[in-house]
Amino acid sequence: MTSLSVFRDIPPAQKLEGSLLKIYRHDDYPSKMFLAYKVCMTEQGYPWISLVVRRTRLQISQDPSLNYEYLPRMGMKSFIQAALELLFGKHSQAIAEKRVGGVHTVGDSGAFQLGAQFLRMWRKNLKTVCIVSCQKEQYGLIFQDMGFTVYEYCIWNPKELCSDPTLFFDLMEHIPADSILVIGNIIDCRFTQTQWTNLMSIIKVSRTSCLVPPAPVTFASPQQPRSFGFFFFFSLQSKHIFPFFDVPCQGLSTGDLEEDTRLLQYFVLLGFEFFCSQSLSKSFGIYDEGVGILVVAALSNQDLLCVLSQLMNNVQALWGNPPATGARIITSILCNPALLVEWKQSIKSVVENVMLIKEKVKEKLRLLGTPGSWNHITEQSGTHGYLGLNYQQVEFLIKKKHIYVPKNSRINFTCINSRNIDYITQSIHEAVVITEG
Repeated sequence: MTSLSVFRDIPPAQKLEGSLLKIYRHDDYPSKMFLAYKVCMTEQGYPWISLVVRRTRLQISQDPSLNYEYLPRMGMKSFIQAALELLFGKHSQAIAEKRVGGVHTVGDSGAFQLGAQFLRMWRKNLKTVCIVSCQKEQYGLIFQDMGFTVYEYCIWNPKELCSDPTLFFDLMEHIPADSILVIGNIIDCRFTQTQWTNLMSIIKVSRTSCLVPPAPVTFASPQQPRSFGFFFFFSLQSKHIFPFFDVPCQGLSTGDLEEDTRLLQYFVLLGFEFFCSQSLSKSFGIYDEGVGILVVAALSNQDLLCVLSQLMNNVQALWGNPPATGARIITSILCNPALLVEWKQSIKSVVENVMLIKEKVKEKLRLLGTPGSWNHITEQSGTHGYLGLNYQQVEFLIKKKHIYVPKNSRINFTCINSRNIDYITQSIHEAVVITEG
């Protein structure tokens, strides 16, 4: 008698972004190219890692004095402190006032998992999640699996070929009340002084914390004032929005660590409350470690301690104790002035190289006489950016040229090097000419 599997009714999962990589790997064409890797690539086509990180990893692995006991649930304290100083600045007033803190998390999405758990438990009025970024973000699945209604908004305008502040403003005007607002990569969304003035004119501030579940828990009544952070997003009537920032690769957007987090520093300076996912794996080139923190910005140290204590209960259920190796590497570098200078220079070199690649791509397309303007390539920050191709042009690259590009044409520019740039630009030229013709 054949027994029936208890899993017989489970269908295959919906395909995610990884399907493009799967198709690429099954392609037998010898000169195929994949331009959508998540990690930074070197000129030789290997994942980038800073030399100072290599040396530090080796030194740590050979240190006989290391204690390999489990880390506390909160994580490595020295790592959390170093990460907060990297994010807000060593002389941050918020750090001095002890109203920002963090929890050592696992993987690139661990902070979102932990933060979502907390908000679902302690802020039951928040039922909707609005994600705004220049790309599709995977952490929408985390909120969706926890029962939140998720809306995703991309501020990249494919017609104007830019990150469009107008799209951003439209979202802010229509965002539902009682929402979690996840702020992804919007560094290229450049506001004019007039737009900033308009935003500031609708700031609505009250000084009662919206984060804290005190012990014992006492919730504010609907009539009591609350503080909801990131107030410029509100209409004149408070919508009860809670902000959740994402800082996935500090330094790799502009090459300037402070510039990459200027928006975040500005709002913590004004005393706003929020969560922030700070992932450090990409910035240090230790992709296999998946290390970061969930940052909490509160109104006071008392509020912060209450939130952190509740987060510890969630950590116990999620992963118990975070891994130590990645945190040790990062802490060793951030706490050593000489190593820190070397790492900052390596970050700057990566960004400068990306800018040079973009300039070369734009110039080669100009020399080929490719129709259209390609200024948008160099106007975008960071390692990843949009080529500005349509669906037919992307299909041409994949099927005819074996160059694998996502449907939205957002590629990793570090995948382009001196050995493949001529073939890639010639193929883009052909794709545009043929499809337009």
